[in-house]
Amino acid sequence: MQKMVRIGLLSDTHGYWDEKYLKYFEECDEIWHAGDIGSIEVAEKLAAFRPLRAVYGNIDGQDIRKLYPQINRFTVEGAEVLIKHIGGYPGNYDPSIQGSILVRPPKLFISGHSHILKVKYDKTLGMLHINPGAAGIYGFHKVRTMVRFVIDKGEFKDLEVIELAG
Repeated sequence: MQKMVRIGLLSDTHGYWDEKYLKYFEECDEIWHAGDIGSIEVAEKLAAFRPLRAVYGNIDGQDIRKLYPQINRFTVEGAEVLIKHIGGYPGNYDPSIQGSILVRPPKLFISGHSHILKVKYDKTLGMLHINPGAAGIYGFHKVRTMVRFVIDKGEFKDLEVIELAG
């Protein structure tokens, strides 16, 4: 019997810790981080709170790269997920990931890096793309964002965008 799984998704913390991460992810079963974690402490705090699936980003050092892969592909509730920090988006996927996506598209492709929140369905590949934007304070983005959603029997539901003030 499968149950629905609640996911808290963030990216680009760049070593910045905010207690609000835990507040907003309180109801979540897992936390996913799409790279540029920025410090081992941020990863450890998230992992201590809920099971953490993460990838390393371009700013992450060897300590984080030893713990997390560059590409994380896994299945949750019958939905195959692929996370890579630099991945692009529908119509403009990064060359480093095009092969994996085009040959065997996951149901959900998550990337970070741009600091721009984007949720877009790729009709050609039958795949949802989510970039949760940036949860940290470093970068040109004006609004810090994260995303919450539910995976229920292979379907994505109840997607919420969380804006972090301050």
